Amino acid sequence: MLSEATILKYVGQLHQALARWEQGAIARLLTLPALHVDETSLRVDKHNHWIHVCSGGDITLKFVHEKRGLEAMTAIGIIPRYGGILIHDCWASTLSYDHCGHGLCGAHLLRELAFLVDANGYAWTKSI
Repeated sequence: MLSEATILKYVGQLHQALARWEQGAIARLLTLPALHVDETSLRVDKHNHWIHVCSGGDITLKFVHEKRGLEAMTAIGIIPRYGGILIHDCWASTLSYDHCGHGLCGAHLLRELAFLVDANGYAWTKSI
């Protein structure tokens, strides 16, 4: 049986290894020509939080933060340092970063078109 001290030592070593891996993954993301960013809500201790996703190539990183907008993006620190094209859902906070390019996520655009069909019956959106 492992002692509590041994388990704590292993947890500390794992934490350090994951921190090094995360820093390397962030460095790789920052070099990519396009980066997908998104967020979704999550309940933590009965309070709303947000999972912020940054992904590109074979790397996906997720960060939990109490906020959804600029405060969280600044704290996470990837988007403020990124210089390529951000692919996102047209969220105003993401659009406020003018040091990088912007592209809209196709899945989010399709969801908006589906809403237009369902809510307003715009027939032209069905053919897109």
